[in-house]
Amino acid sequence: MKPQRILPIAFFMILVALFSAYFLTRATTNPAKSPTGEAKPFLNLQGYMTQTLSWEKCETGFECTTVRVPLDYANPGAKAITLSVVRHLAQDKANRLGSLLVNPGGPGGSGVEYARSAAYIVTSEVLKRYDIVGFDPRGVGASTPLWCFTGPETDKFVSVDGSPSTAAQERAFIDQAKLLARRCLERSGTLLPFIGTTDAARDLDVLRAVLGDKKLNMLGKSYGTLLGASYAHLFPQNVGRLVLDGAVDPTVSLQEMNIEQAKAFEAALNTYLDKYAADCASTGECPFGVTREEAHSTIDELIATSDSTPLPSKSKRPVTQSEVILGILSSLYDSDGGWASLTYALTTAVQGDGTDLLDLADYYVDRGPDGKYLINSNEIGYAVNCMDKNQRVTIESVRAEAVTLAKASPTFGGYLAWSSFPCNYWPVPSKPIPTPLTAVGSSPILVVGTTRDPATPIQWSRGLATQLKTGHLLVFDGDGHTAYTRGSTCIDAAVDAYFLSGTLPKAGLVCS
Repeated sequence: MKPQRILPIAFFMILVALFSAYFLTRATTNPAKSPTGEAKPFLNLQGYMTQTLSWEKCETGFECTTVRVPLDYANPGAKAITLSVVRHLAQDKANRLGSLLVNPGGPGGSGVEYARSAAYIVTSEVLKRYDIVGFDPRGVGASTPLWCFTGPETDKFVSVDGSPSTAAQERAFIDQAKLLARRCLERSGTLLPFIGTTDAARDLDVLRAVLGDKKLNMLGKSYGTLLGASYAHLFPQNVGRLVLDGAVDPTVSLQEMNIEQAKAFEAALNTYLDKYAADCASTGECPFGVTREEAHSTIDELIATSDSTPLPSKSKRPVTQSEVILGILSSLYDSDGGWASLTYALTTAVQGDGTDLLDLADYYVDRGPDGKYLINSNEIGYAVNCMDKNQRVTIESVRAEAVTLAKASPTFGGYLAWSSFPCNYWPVPSKPIPTPLTAVGSSPILVVGTTRDPATPIQWSRGLATQLKTGHLLVFDGDGHTAYTRGSTCIDAAVDAYFLSGTLPKAGLVCS
């Protein structure tokens, strides 16, 4: 079953190096505690906005703390939860511009881990002038966590057939969807109604205030664009410099998102296979076909075969069809390292070893080599998306959608059609994001879109830039997911000019 997440590839690749480090370096500072061991609530919202932070050095170059926020903003004095926060201080203190909050996407991505790679996620000039501040959103990672599944339960959830084609597969899929909803309610029922993007956006204003910033500056990638745009809509007067890279359009329905993503991932796969075929012609190395068509047929056969006969792996875990598809899909986020990893994984897979495809799928769902999950991103993905959109579908409509999407995207269509179905069983009412997100009265907001982005198709960035009354679109003509610090000097220069001086790129600028 596909986790409902959209992450930038930089974060996806960074995670690989962080599985062990995370547990050794996560924030250890504790907020004020009540006698029950829970974070002590303030009497009112003002108390949260003026709380004093206690920073501790948590590793070389970084400080960590925790911030208390209300569980329920309608009743802030009732219960508090905590956010884990880390920062890398500006190197040029004399010319410091303030804090720059960073969010890698998801939902469920750890901003704490993302910020720990500050030197890679922003340019050296931005690193000099801003405190780079990462935070785990409510429910995520080292913040007060949403917990639904154990590790073995998550394994089963991820491996279940995500594009069921038989009655038995449908029953297994539905059973897992119902189990997710039941476990989330049983184990995190207090937090579950307050896990949506709107509540998380309100947390950003508490962070802005306690960090001492009059305006919020933020780099949001992928799902982080939805979080940032929601903040701007709620608090337009507090927007500083906001870059939304690889945008999500909140006006697009779940069904529209599925088909647009399916088409974009299929296009990305074909672009990858064009390069594979060109490399085959120039090097003579053609491990799974000579032409694009031959290679695609090999992939099709691999997916079809794994539906009934999972691939073996060195870990002794069978590699199911869902994990084969997820391994392929996740690699398409990155047109450099991801594509190379996919070639290697497919080469070994056609030789009968699914280990490398399974590794790619594991990285995407934050599963470490020891079988432990780095963070709870899989549950969070569903919890946030099911809260943000009040759209339920029938089993008949999903079957029909799967047929339609399979025509548009033979590789990923059926898989994506079923991906939002678990929201049908969600145990708490949705709190849909208000749409459109206009942010009337905010400072100019820079939206960045990539023309062949598989995870957040370019039309979503165009849509969000149009909705935002002060939105300004910058386009990267390229492959892969998101654009800033991914190799385009044109993009980096334009984003830096905005972050450092507030200067927007010229209208209609397309970078390569």
